[in-house]
Amino acid sequence: MTENIGETVTLAEDNFNQPIRIQFEAFIDEHRRAIHDCLNGLTEEQARRSLVPSRTTLLGLVKHATFVEKVWFDEAITCRSRAEIGIPATPDESFLLDGDDTIASIQQAHREACEASRQATSSLGLDDMLNGNRRGPLPLRWVYLHMLRELAQHCGHADILREQILSQA
Repeated sequence: MTENIGETVTLAEDNFNQPIRIQFEAFIDEHRRAIHDCLNGLTEEQARRSLVPSRTTLLGLVKHATFVEKVWFDEAITCRSRAEIGIPATPDESFLLDGDDTIASIQQAHREACEASRQATSSLGLDDMLNGNRRGPLPLRWVYLHMLRELAQHCGHADILREQILSQA
């Protein structure tokens, strides 16, 4: 365990002998922190800088990660629509930045979404079915694995973008 801005952080590597749920959650939380922290130390311009033809920017990646949290841990659990939740209809739209999006506001929204996700799953078992996904009912176990894949991919994107941005500074 380590300290991170006043909170205790459990590292995945510290959980070899823990139940699989604790291992899943530790890995997911490590990736959540990594995507959140990719914006640390950047200027607003750097966070918005576009280096690829798609809509992908570092700020947009964290905004998209917030969308993903809400899709998989709000929509899938509560069965509320994306419109009811207040998120874009498509993943592509979730990368779009508004004029009032800042590093601080996007990181805050991400922290809040991650905490809401933890709360939403706290009483569920890994084999509990989530009924609000377009694919149909899915067990929480599958959703955790999907989130690991999604976050790992975006952390890789963020690493590359951040390296390019910092090399231009």
